[in-house]
Amino acid sequence: MSPKPLHILITAGPTREYLDSVRYISNPSSGKMGFAIAAVAARRGHHVTLVSGPMELKPPASVNTVRVETAAEMLAAARRAFRCADAAVFCAAVCDYRPLNRARRKLPKSQAALTLKLTPTPDIAATLGRVKGRRISIAFALEDHDGRRKAEAKMIAKHADAIVLNGPINIGSDRATVEILRHGGDWTALPSATKPLIAKRLIELVEQIAGECGRAAPSRR
Repeated sequence: MSPKPLHILITAGPTREYLDSVRYISNPSSGKMGFAIAAVAARRGHHVTLVSGPMELKPPASVNTVRVETAAEMLAAARRAFRCADAAVFCAAVCDYRPLNRARRKLPKSQAALTLKLTPTPDIAATLGRVKGRRISIAFALEDHDGRRKAEAKMIAKHADAIVLNGPINIGSDRATVEILRHGGDWTALPSATKPLIAKRLIELVEQIAGECGRAAPSRR
């Protein structure tokens, strides 16, 4: 157990961005990594707020779970939790785009082609990273090519203390292979392991950064 309990915000799972009353765009994120991180953090004595997109997983015990659907809802919930957090792990697979206009009713099917205009969703990690102050921020990057370069650029853009490079092969799996880069440090490649084991490494990293920098106060329960 960490000698200094922290209040940790964790985002997990996919978001859904609705086209009409029943159709949406999303992604195949299972939320397993985020839920594993939340479970490990709670077991180590931390106060955890888990902001979860729609999924079938049962929330970990002793975790305050907030259910959301869209990126806008996830940002609002994360912003509220971040106000009293010591650290955040942004693990959610937030949709990068949403339909520019959402129909109030189900659109009828037509034989004609449908053009869908999309607009960017808010970058939650970057938005909160800009106001994080002394709080710790760990971000995730899912890349299928040129991963290290792209992940490092995202770490800087999101004002993160570290970033976890993830790959498509990890989606939905009970195991994962990731690489971690700390700001100002070198890449560390973790061997393939179960997501709870990787989650343990990530929470240990949060605790290590908190201990080194003395930036996080004890959690406010």
